[in-house]
Amino acid sequence: MEARPEVLVGSIDQGTTSTRFIIYDGDADAISSHQMEFTQPEAGWVEHDPMEILESVRVCMNKAMEKASDDGYNVFNGGIKTIGITNQRETTVVWSKSTGLPLYNAIVWMDVRTSSICRRLEKELSGGRTHFVETTGLPISTYFSALKILWLMENIDIVRTSIDSGDALFGTIDTWLIWNLTGGSKRGGIHVTDCSNASRTMLMNLNTLLWDKSTLAQLGIPSTILPKIITNSELIGEITTGWPLSGISIAGCLGDQHSAMLGQLCRKGQAKCTYGTGAFILLNTGEEVVQSHHGLLSTISYKLGPGAPTNYALEGSIAIAGAAVQWLRDGMGIIQSASEIEEMANSVENTGGVYFVPAFNGLFAPWWRDDARGICIGLTRFTSKGHIARAVLESMCFQVKDVLKSMHQDAKDHGDEDKGNEEEFFLRVDGGATVNNLLMQIQADILGDPVFRPADTETTALGAAYAAGLAMGVWTEDKIFLGEGKKKAKVFQPNMDEERRDNKYASWQKAVSRTFDLSDLSL
Repeated sequence: MEARPEVLVGSIDQGTTSTRFIIYDGDADAISSHQMEFTQPEAGWVEHDPMEILESVRVCMNKAMEKASDDGYNVFNGGIKTIGITNQRETTVVWSKSTGLPLYNAIVWMDVRTSSICRRLEKELSGGRTHFVETTGLPISTYFSALKILWLMENIDIVRTSIDSGDALFGTIDTWLIWNLTGGSKRGGIHVTDCSNASRTMLMNLNTLLWDKSTLAQLGIPSTILPKIITNSELIGEITTGWPLSGISIAGCLGDQHSAMLGQLCRKGQAKCTYGTGAFILLNTGEEVVQSHHGLLSTISYKLGPGAPTNYALEGSIAIAGAAVQWLRDGMGIIQSASEIEEMANSVENTGGVYFVPAFNGLFAPWWRDDARGICIGLTRFTSKGHIARAVLESMCFQVKDVLKSMHQDAKDHGDEDKGNEEEFFLRVDGGATVNNLLMQIQADILGDPVFRPADTETTALGAAYAAGLAMGVWTEDKIFLGEGKKKAKVFQPNMDEERRDNKYASWQKAVSRTFDLSDLSL
């Protein structure tokens, strides 16, 4: 078959439960992809093997390239112009500069082993839990990388001694991948992170986009282990020999939620929700840091080049979304595969008064209660599997409503609300769970606003491809943003009446309140 002449762009999407490599053509349509899951913890601490993650990236790149080649695309001889990287955020790796080997497993974003460190810092620091919010946009929480670094320094001897000897490097998963892809210990790997991932460490100054010296000093984290902070769209380096696509440039890098913001083409005032293991809602606030007074985080949206303006965002992070469906499958055996939940939930007209709150490891935004634990209430002898399945789907949607309610409140405080009189608010959605039409309809009903699902729901990978393609001249910003409406999307309109919506939401909030202070119950 004759090779096709298109300029292609690749995207590494390294997520919490799986890795993918997707290849896009000049119209930003996916022409090939490969995905593989990797080992997850069975119980206790949430850790990943950084070496297994590297191997999953290698396999996915090779397999996707083979598929594209079989379809006639030129992927082995220069057809792929550049690649971008997007990744699970906050997950923390510390490795040896000299050997290239991890000094400990990667501590995953949802891990809560740092709870005692958080409580200690809240007592020691004058500002308590919000001590670093003005500088970094983030409260003291188990969620962020800085606390994971402290745990490693305090509990893993080889980490402490390697830091003292100058042999340790820290990075989130983007940094770990780039360092290895560009040479590692043998060929001088490039030690960088992008501003979006850096904004999730609790160590970066949101205004300067530099590591904050005062924060580092107060936490006792040495700057010598930290990577250089770069923008989301710029030439980073070339892939080294021994990897697929050797010699090809890496030119885009964003944390997964920021990448989805770009993939969804969210400009100021527009919001998206990505449904994955957790759910993550971001509202682009433009070129200004907006401090939340309603339980949200201030963060980066994207910065598309060294000379480009920085777009900021308000974010609400939900720890458990799709993971609740996995629990229903693996923990309870109520379904045999994740796809079954839609049919089972559709077998009943409502939840029968059942409310499920998946506070398995506490609650993130807007509650920030690490003492919360999951509950299922409203059960009767007539409760069926269908009612519970539907309650699990509703739990995702109620949590999204909680976050969006806070976003609207913050926007009103900031004077940005009520432009809804000019244009209708709708929520852009992406991620694997959005294939579930019932989930999307429930979301629209609970919000009372339309839900907009794009033709390509894998916008996380697409955003990284956009960033790399912009840096290397494959696309322009005008071509990307002005082409926003050219691909078909499905819009879910709300059907539920307002009184019923309000009553259900009031019941949900009662259910959430029942989850508080449960972590200390005797087993």
